[in-house]
Amino acid sequence: MDFEAIAKIGAPVLTAIVGFILKSYFEAKPKLVTYLVHSTEIPLHDGNNTKVNTHSIVVSNTGKKTANNIRIGHNLLPKSFQLFPQLTHEVTRGDNDSAEILIPTLVPGERVSISYLYWPPLVWGQIHSYCKCDETNAKYLNVAPTQQLTQFQNGILLLLMFIGATTIVYWLFLVVWAWISTTA
Repeated sequence: MDFEAIAKIGAPVLTAIVGFILKSYFEAKPKLVTYLVHSTEIPLHDGNNTKVNTHSIVVSNTGKKTANNIRIGHNLLPKSFQLFPQLTHEVTRGDNDSAEILIPTLVPGERVSISYLYWPPLVWGQIHSYCKCDETNAKYLNVAPTQQLTQFQNGILLLLMFIGATTIVYWLFLVVWAWISTTA
């Protein structure tokens, strides 16, 4: 039996199987992300030097399954806020003006933007406390707009990762075979 031939054939097959299992495991759930879109203070030019603050956040399900019971917690929820697109939601107010916005579901790829309007000295960092769903906590992203890779570029990257993983598995086969050969 030529072990090197088995390793050359087995490494890509094993890499593909493990990759498929890992992909299925990691992608088969909701992934909730949230990020701050903007925050600003706007002067009203009313002669009284009055200013108003505003900011928006986005909550998005980037996973492959529906996120259920999305809860967006607030240390203080301003009375003036709006969801876009308009979704069915429920607001539960607690003590000291704390509140929670409950959105029943976000399907994969769906996102909702929430815009807030409030008066100084309140600032955006004093408003939010958490974001989660029944399946997971949201990941908070500090984002800047970036250009996305093309489908061709993504394909090349996946091919190179597959070749690298196959090479590693092949060399692991050889190391294990050499170790087994020397201990037997």
